[in-house]
Amino acid sequence: MKYCRVIPFFAAALFFLSSTSFSKEIEPFSGFKNNDRVLILAPHPDDEAIGTAGAILEAMKLKLPVRIVYFTYGDSNEPAFIVYEKRIVFKKKAFVNLGEVRRKESTNAMKFLGLKEKNLIFLGYPDFGTMQIFTKYWDAKKPYKGMFTRVTRVPYPDALSPGAPYVGESILKDIEKVITDFKPTKIFVSHPVDVNRDHRALNLFLRVALWDLEGKIQEPEVIPYLVHVVRWPMPRGFHPEVALGPPKELKDSSAAWWRLDLSAGQIAKKKKAISFFKSQIEYAPSYLYTFVRKNELYGDYPVISIKSNDSMAGIDKLGYALKDGFLLIKLDLKRKIDEYFGVSIFLFGYSKVKDFALMPKINITIGTRGLKVVDKTKRLRMQDVKAAFKGRSLVLKVPLYLLGNPGRILATARTSAKDLTLDDTALRVIELN
Repeated sequence: MKYCRVIPFFAAALFFLSSTSFSKEIEPFSGFKNNDRVLILAPHPDDEAIGTAGAILEAMKLKLPVRIVYFTYGDSNEPAFIVYEKRIVFKKKAFVNLGEVRRKESTNAMKFLGLKEKNLIFLGYPDFGTMQIFTKYWDAKKPYKGMFTRVTRVPYPDALSPGAPYVGESILKDIEKVITDFKPTKIFVSHPVDVNRDHRALNLFLRVALWDLEGKIQEPEVIPYLVHVVRWPMPRGFHPEVALGPPKELKDSSAAWWRLDLSAGQIAKKKKAISFFKSQIEYAPSYLYTFVRKNELYGDYPVISIKSNDSMAGIDKLGYALKDGFLLIKLDLKRKIDEYFGVSIFLFGYSKVKDFALMPKINITIGTRGLKVVDKTKRLRMQDVKAAFKGRSLVLKVPLYLLGNPGRILATARTSAKDLTLDDTALRVIELN
């Protein structure tokens, strides 16, 4: 979990939400069956307790197999580290040591909830760097280098794959191995609208892993949990009598939401589990306890399915369509492109007949200097993509061959101003029929 760093990659998603207000009814979580196998994917040590401690307790009560996988060791939360160490630290070894501190905190917290250490798997990929890996570091000559650790490989001897290079193939291989070995029926993972880039990256890697494993495993149910939205939830601090609902920004969202109501005993245990994360609590004493509410909240977006020559599908200000071998993307904007305002679209195609590592990872940006198209780190010809304005609407025409002729697309958008809502910037799965 991160608290204070504003992430430019998803800057458009950072809106100031004053309260939790939701017009749709939140359905009860469907619960667990006697044959369920529960996998929790946590971007950082503490996310598993914040987002799913109640689910873990429910599963443990039923004596279900539970496994927790930690994407990173959380070793780049610099402000929290300064407060915890009570000194400014520059040495890369110190940040690796922080990762070990956070691993021990999670281990102790999960032991308190009833899990054994053998049920915890740490991957050790770079905190604050996994989205960079997803968008740029595939089939790469040089791995990604950690921002603070300054290493290019998993530095932790107790990780699943010590020494694995910081590239997309390593992460995908580890996630697929965990799923293949454990065979989960339910997977809890970070939410596609979460504004933290590691949280979004983990959701992306999971989607690709599950597509790769189609036909090889029983398809699990994916249950995302939300952690990072600016000024959500409110009020801050320990309020176990208050319900946890979606952010106000998502009140008219197409997302479905589910709640898991917690007993007084489960609330107390969740609070105690969170108390083990001293390295994070010292920096933001009340923040982690904000998630100890009378319920936990899960939710997801429906798949956007589009057919050739159908009308636009998607959400109010952002829609998708197929026509004559092109993906059409329509964005309704409140203002014209100028030196202070630009638009960026990320498109990640997936095909069953081509290794995802070799598929294009496209970023299209539109600004006053025109159109820019990048595949990972390579700039492409602008002629391949067409952009046109119709009033305040921007329509992009992207040839499917540029995306690797995919059967599915993972898409997200952002602007340099608050023109798109939090809902519009969510990662969406698009199926091409």
